[in-house]
Amino acid sequence: MARIPGTGLAKGLAVTLRHMLRRSVTQQYPEVRPDLPPRSRGVIALVEENCTSCMLCARECPDWCIYIDSHKETLPAPEGGRPRQRNVLDRFAIDFSLCMYCGICIEVCPFDALFWAPEFEYAEGDIRNLLHEKDRLGEWVSGVPAPPRHEPNAEPPKEVTAGRRPARGPGGTGAEKPPPSTAETEGPGEARPRPARDVRAIRPPGRLPDQGAGDTAETAGEAKSRAPRDVRAIRPPGRLPDQGAGDTAETAGEPKARAPRDVRSIRPPGRLPDRTPGETPAEAPDQGKSAPGDEAPPAGPPPKPRVPRDVRSIRPPGRLPDRSAGGEGERPSPEGGEGPDEEGL
Repeated sequence: MARIPGTGLAKGLAVTLRHMLRRSVTQQYPEVRPDLPPRSRGVIALVEENCTSCMLCARECPDWCIYIDSHKETLPAPEGGRPRQRNVLDRFAIDFSLCMYCGICIEVCPFDALFWAPEFEYAEGDIRNLLHEKDRLGEWVSGVPAPPRHEPNAEPPKEVTAGRRPARGPGGTGAEKPPPSTAETEGPGEARPRPARDVRAIRPPGRLPDQGAGDTAETAGEAKSRAPRDVRAIRPPGRLPDQGAGDTAETAGEPKARAPRDVRSIRPPGRLPDRTPGETPAEAPDQGKSAPGDEAPPAGPPPKPRVPRDVRSIRPPGRLPDRSAGGEGERPSPEGGEGPDEEGL
């Protein structure tokens, strides 16, 4: 659609004509004070009693225009207690020549010590006079408007709810205990006594009842005494019972002493038994039989000692045997005039 020329000029003249026909109203300031909205951001007021010198507002201020000084004071110890310390505010100043009126310090204050006040008449002829201390900030608290009322059906504030709650303790009413049920009382005002229970009859959770093969279940009132057990008879998990070839199983109450074993008869894993070409295989110790200390040594000659082997006769892996042209044996030396047999190599 084509734009009609002169439309913007016509709209501007219409606004001018509308204001020319209205009656002008002049506010007589400063005799007549303007009616400002309750949430107007005029100046920041300080309630000194609520300030704890936590420095949270000074750290969150983006312009760093808040200055706080404080010291610690020790309070006297009450009866039966110990002395405590608190922060005492020495200085609280805001430089309004740097303030950008963002309201972050008021929002982050955890103890409601800062408020907006609709005050705007604090202009100064010198910019250095815009640094106001806590005395001047405290004077503006009287101009802080009251908070808006809650909606008709809204819940009351938590402070009001906490104030209406009865105090706890021996002096206050507190929460009353529920009356006893009819099952626990025999008559009006007479509580049925509960029989005492032997704590030794209570079995911990996950524990099986202590009963033997021919024993009956224990009664709730009289716990059966358990015979002590020898801890040496308890076999660790995964360990086989220590029994010989002709021995019977050990009893649970009297464990049998285990005979010592000769450590020289234990062969390392992967090692072959020690044998020589001219001797019979040595008789390996029978693990199923009892130890040498329990029975007499076997009859017969003792095992033959092993003959030491010449280490020079051991051929390294990958080397061919040394053979001469005329037969087996050592190769002839080069001094004899005969060269090595290439076919033998």
